[in-house]
Amino acid sequence: MSTETEESTESAPEDRGLRLVPVLLALTLVSGLIDAVSYLGLGHVFTANMTGNVVVLGFAAAGAPGFSVPHTVTSLASFLVGAVVGGRIAVRLGRGSRRRWARLTLAAEAALLGASAVVAFVAPDDTATVYTLIAVTAFAMGLRNATVRRLGVPDITTTVLTMTLTGLAADSRAGGGPGTRSPRRSAAVVAMVVGAALGAWLVLHHGLGIPLLVTAVLVGVLAVVASGRE
Repeated sequence: MSTETEESTESAPEDRGLRLVPVLLALTLVSGLIDAVSYLGLGHVFTANMTGNVVVLGFAAAGAPGFSVPHTVTSLASFLVGAVVGGRIAVRLGRGSRRRWARLTLAAEAALLGASAVVAFVAPDDTATVYTLIAVTAFAMGLRNATVRRLGVPDITTTVLTMTLTGLAADSRAGGGPGTRSPRRSAAVVAMVVGAALGAWLVLHHGLGIPLLVTAVLVGVLAVVASGRE
């Protein structure tokens, strides 16, 4: 009896807090916000959606107006560096508590997004600000993506929806599948759309600082409340 009590006590901290699925759905909303900031406010570049960014790099390389090779390369390089750091953190912390690991990486993301918001408020018109915001937000998204990938929660990558939409259609009852994960996949799509719409409205009416501050606060709250459960 005492052994069962000890095991229950030891596992209790891992189960406290908000499950990972709603946390990742909230992060998907944040991704929509981040890409609204970067695409609308930083020169038609993505810092969360790297699939779109690779396409944008092709546009820029071909000389399409409104796109920048330096901006896009900065985003891609920063994202990859963030993913490398996230991978190293996963190796170090992935064998331990998922709750602690998730909370630490979310806290790091919140700090990076908060720093981006400060830069946007202090020097909104500086040329260096554009590159700083691209680099820092892309690094934060790379860090998060590496973590989400290692956490391995099905159907929610938080930054891209191609496979989510494919699964939603192909595995639906209309596609001959069971449709069992449709609510989760649908929620991810809705979260991204809501985040993008909110981010676009904030950028158009309030500049870059406010939406970046909103993302930092949201991720900071998630860092506090996340658990290790799916």
